[in-house]
Parts: sequence; C-alpha cells; structure tokens
Amino acid sequence: MNAMLKPQEVLQKYWGFTSFKEPQEEIIQLAVDGKDSLVLLPTGGGKSICYQVPALMKEGICIVVSPLIALIKDQVNSLKSKGIKAIALTSGLKFEEVDSLLDNCIYGNYKFLYLSPERLQQELVQERMKSMNVNLIAIDEAHCISQWGNDFRPAYRNCSVLKEFFPETPMMALTASATKTVAGDIIENLHLHEPVTVKKSFRRENLSYQVFHTEDKLFKLEQILKENNGAAIVYVRSRRATVETSEVLNKVGISATFFHGGLTNEEKNKRLDAWLTDQTTVMVATNAFGMGIDKPNVSVIAHINFPESLESYYQEAGRAGRNGEKAVAVILKNNSDEIQLKNQFIKTLPNVDFIKLLYKKLNNYFQIPYGEGFQQNFSLNFNAFCSAYSINPMLAYNGLKILDKHSVISFLETHHKKTSVLFICSNSQLFYYLDQNPSAEKITQAILRTYGGVFDISTAINVTLIAKKTNTFEKRVLQTLEQLQKDNIIELEAKDTDASITFLKPREDDKTINVIAKEIEQQNKLKIQKVKAVLNYVNNEKVCKSTQLLTYFDEDTKETCGICSVCLAKKSRLSSDVLAIAKEEVLKCLQKSPLSSKELAENITFKEVYILEALKELIAEELVTTNSVNQYKIG
Repeated sequence: MNAMLKPQEVLQKYWGFTSFKEPQEEIIQLAVDGKDSLVLLPTGGGKSICYQVPALMKEGICIVVSPLIALIKDQVNSLKSKGIKAIALTSGLKFEEVDSLLDNCIYGNYKFLYLSPERLQQELVQERMKSMNVNLIAIDEAHCISQWGNDFRPAYRNCSVLKEFFPETPMMALTASATKTVAGDIIENLHLHEPVTVKKSFRRENLSYQVFHTEDKLFKLEQILKENNGAAIVYVRSRRATVETSEVLNKVGISATFFHGGLTNEEKNKRLDAWLTDQTTVMVATNAFGMGIDKPNVSVIAHINFPESLESYYQEAGRAGRNGEKAVAVILKNNSDEIQLKNQFIKTLPNVDFIKLLYKKLNNYFQIPYGEGFQQNFSLNFNAFCSAYSINPMLAYNGLKILDKHSVISFLETHHKKTSVLFICSNSQLFYYLDQNPSAEKITQAILRTYGGVFDISTAINVTLIAKKTNTFEKRVLQTLEQLQKDNIIELEAKDTDASITFLKPREDDKTINVIAKEIEQQNKLKIQKVKAVLNYVNNEKVCKSTQLLTYFDEDTKETCGICSVCLAKKSRLSSDVLAIAKEEVLKCLQKSPLSSKELAENITFKEVYILEALKELIAEELVTTNSVNQYKIG
C-alpha cells in the first residue's frame, strides 16, 4: 500500500504530525526490519502509533490482539476516519458476519484486523487467518498474558498460536505496566524470537504524585480543583458516588458531569463530548473510564478512594499532563479507607469452593442438564439470581468475572429492559374496550401504528419511543400495559436484565472448575499482594512518591522528584519552635470541643499543612485521638 513511504511520511499523511515521540521511531524501525520486540511505554506514550505506522508501510494486514472491546472500537473508528481500512471482530457477531469480515481481510485490501484473545481461539478465525498476508502482529496490553500481571487473562496464552502460523512475521508486544517478572513471562509465553526490549522510563517529570489525609474529602477535592485550573478526572468507587460527587462540585461552582457503565450510549457520548471539548471541566467516573481516551490537557487526576493496584493507579494517574504541562495525581485518604479497600478487594475474593457453588447455581438457574449448555446464551437479572440463592452480590459478581476470565462463561453487563406485547383479543373487542377505557386509547393506538403483527406474534416494543410519541412518561406506558394485561387484552412479558451469560463449555460442575482451581488460588494471593503494595504507597510518607512507583516497576532511581507530597512536605518542614506553637494552638482549640482538620484550619491562623503536621505529632505522642465521626479530640 505505502511501501515507498518513510515512517515520518506515513505519520504526517495520516496523523498530521511531523515528528515522533521518543522512542516511537526506534520501535517502528524494529518492526520494519522484521524483528520481534517488547515495548514498555508509560500511559500516554503513544503505543498504537508504534504498530500502526509500520503496518501502513508494508503490503498486507496487521493483526492486533486487544482485551478491551471499547478500545478496539475506538481504534477502528479512528483508523476509518483517516481513510484506513480496519475491521473489528467484536462480540455479538453471527457466524456469517465473522465469515464475511474474514473474507474482507483476505481479499479486501484491509490494513488492520482487531480481535480479542477469546475470538482468536475460534477455529474459523484461525483457519481463515492462515490465508492472510500478515505483515505485523501486535499484542496490546501484553501484561494480561502473565499470571503475575495485572488483569491476567488465560485466553492471552493462546496468542502464541500466531507465532506458529506466521513464524517470519515480526511480533510486537506492548504494555504500559510490567515488572521484570511479567516482562519475562510475556517473552516466554509469546515465543518471541530474540526480541529487542524498548523501555521508556516510567518517570513523569511534570506529574506531581500527592497523597493527603483528610476527614472532609470533598472539601479537599474542591480546594485542589480550584488551585489547579483545567480539565480533571475524579475517580470514585461506585455509580452512585459519581452522581453525588458531581452534584457537590457543581454546587460549589465547579463544572462537573459523571460517567459510569449504567448510562445509555447516547448519554455517555453526550457527557464525554462535553468534557473532551472543555464545555465541562471535571469528569467524575468509575475506574473503567479513560482507557483509550487521549485528552492532552488533563491537569488533575483525583482518587477519592484507594485504587485496587499500583498498576491500575499508574495508568489512571498517567492520564494527566500528556501535553507536558504541570499536572497533579492525588489520592485522598482517611482512617476508614484501609478497611474499605480490604473489604472490597480481599474479603470479596471468591475461593475455589465458592466458584464451584456459583457455577452449579448458575447452571441450575437456567436449568442446564449435565453435559449440555455449550454456546447457550441467557439474559440474567443479577439481583434476582443472587436473591434466589441467598448469595453475597459482591462475591457473585467477582465470581462471574473469574468464570469469564477463564473462558468458562462469557459475562457481559448489558443493562436493558425488554418489553414484549401480544394482543389476544379481536379487533371489535379492542374497540369496545378502548371506548370503555379512554385513558388507554392514546398509548394503545401508538403501539398499533408503530408495530405491525402485534395481533400475530409477541413483539418487542420500545417503551421510550411510545412515551415520546404519546407525550407521556415511560412509567405511564408501563402502567397502561399492565392494566391491559389484567383486563386480558394483551399478553405482556417485561424482563429487566442487567447481564448476558453465554456458556462456553458443557456443564461438568466441579470438573470444570478443578481445571482452573490452581490459577484462581494464585490470583487471589496476587490480589492480596497488590492491595498491600497500595497500602504501602499511601502510608509511606518518608520516600518520594515517584521513587516508590518507579521502584515498584523495577526501575532503579536515587533521584527524588521534588514535586510530590513527600518532597514538598520535606521542603516546607517546620522548625521545632514553630511546630511547638502550632501544637499548642491545636490543643487549645480541642480543649473546647472535638473538631475536624477543616474546622481547625478555620480557627487557627497557621496553614493547613502545618496543622496536619502538628496533628500527626500529637497523635504519635498520644495526646490527641479521633472519634467515631473522624474529629480530633484530646486523647
């Protein structure tokens, strides 16, 4: 296609840039020269360019394996917008559609085929790939192949089959977070041949890592956002918290919106666009937000709760300051955070016995006989399932994710309501009924005009559309349908599903789980280690925060950053005389009544950082303690 073009010419033609980021050009040249490579670039380092440019320089197609469907879709849409032919084999495609798309890859002069590691396991996909002229293989998020890596996915082990099919084709493994152990695992499992490892330092010179202890997190967040003007992402733990936090920020004059998995695609796109175009300053989101989104001018990343691992924290924090300008990544903590972290990520780890129980209950719930169920798909109301068997929802959710990760089932969170209607009366009976019940006429007529065949077969209807057509509310439409059902005018089927389950293996109960039992136990141990690493990071106030992160990723460094919360605290360390006065002032205030640090700051003329330092010493000296509502009191 572009065999005569040089890397810079391809970059300028499709991306409009005249130069690469360091070390993109070196990585691209390795692929052009036909060499395998392991690419370790921090978040925002421009990994996709590294395989897209050399693929466009050569004849043939590039196969890209990625675990993230949303990211695959974004990448393919981005390539298409540049006039580059790309295909995504996402979930939900029928056999005939997959067959047709693979034909396009062989005969249609396409340049990129994106697919998940699970899709790569399909016999059809593997057989048709062998007929493709593959010029490059890119394994994105390659750390998923390692049992010691963050987000281990056993299906990634199957990526090595590409090396068997195309031994002469260069393979590029890419990741933004890998320790030496994980890097070794990637090379071994992918069967990379004499790979060249290209690693850019994980140090971010412009990013200030900060950890603050505060009883009033939202007040502290308000201060941080007002001190650092510019776009921000605030990560919270739950969907409810995204809504509540954004409301609080808007009330104090900070333009904010929220984003979570329960929103419709239309709502997601609207909120995302407002934030990307700076109509809204702050995006409050759960940690799924941000993957594949390249917004260069984010100046603040704030975590209201502890992250689940340092790998995920480094990636999330790395979304700040991609334009090279000064930015901050903040974790806000209080006395209850450590307990919450352990409750969420350790106490809800399903052991092997629970996974066996969950798998049996799931099969029983859908009445699947022993030895059957392969490729059967079902809609699941998650809360109804948990209630039916008195199962802890968090344990069940994590268990379903584990079964999905190990390709026992496919677990998709879908969040949709399905309403089906069949009219079971004659035309004359219906006209008589509507004459007697005029309140139901408008909605009934709208259904009859919109959906043909509702007298013949049960028909799925769009409640939102009917509500819009009749200028009423969805609730009113549903009430009318329920009344029509009671009066024997229609048969109504209303399902509220929030997940889709596909069984990927025939039911064999304990046998199915025994195969993956060892890996489940190992992953649980690893999760505990990762939680401990997070706690060490947030509680260590002696070592530079940047140094702590670099050390975790096996990067030797003796140079402190000078801009993190630890380094800044050392610079502004109080003299013993001034600290003694600050402690006296704090004790005077607390003798009257217990107070929070915010209330102390309002009553004392010292800066907040000095008050916090005084409190730290007073607690260490056991002169001050905290009460049940996180106020300080004389101890």
